[in-house]
Amino acid sequence: MPGVELEARVRDGHGVVVLRGDLDVTGAADAEAALAALVARDQNLIIDMSALAFIDCACLSVLLRVQARARRGGGDVVLAAPQPSVRRLLALTRKDEVFCVQVSVAAAVAGTASHRARYLWRRLAVRTARPGRAVPSGTGAG
Repeated sequence: MPGVELEARVRDGHGVVVLRGDLDVTGAADAEAALAALVARDQNLIIDMSALAFIDCACLSVLLRVQARARRGGGDVVLAAPQPSVRRLLALTRKDEVFCVQVSVAAAVAGTASHRARYLWRRLAVRTARPGRAVPSGTGAG
């Protein structure tokens, strides 16, 4: 990928992807393919951004698509240690409210267990509302 280096590893049972360099539109498709390939069912993918100096809106869209894929599989994407320029882009686009952002990979690893337990009800609610499944109406009439 031009301008960015990607390294995948496992830390305490969690998939961690380290991004280094500049991630822009020229490497967006390659980055999306590489990140999407690392999404595992019922797992959170931690993206270590501590060495990522720049990201543009095209790559922010990549992260959102990877996050959607992870959530469909019961996991999520956690952004760890984004640099000030990346945090600024997240804040300007209000995507800092969409992603779980942690100050470090260690904090992301520690926070994934509590995040999973806290939002388990939301995943269950989505699963019960799938088409073709009976969902109680809650009206009590019957």
